[in-house]
Amino acid sequence: MATISPIDLQKALKGAEYPTGRKDLVQLAQDHGADTALVERIESLPDKEFDGPDAVSRAVFESA
Repeated sequence: MATISPIDLQKALKGAEYPTGRKDLVQLAQDHGADTALVERIESLPDKEFDGPDAVSRAVFESA
């Protein structure tokens, strides 16, 4: 799997309104042209509401 950087994640989710769910994060990342590996990583997150970008980052990088 390609390495995902925190900066790539921030760019992909720029403009996200929190709280938000996984489905909306996936759509936002796709809309921003995120790398396939990053989109797949977000798709693999738990189906729950995230209260902010820190929560998303923790979920993405702790489950890597």
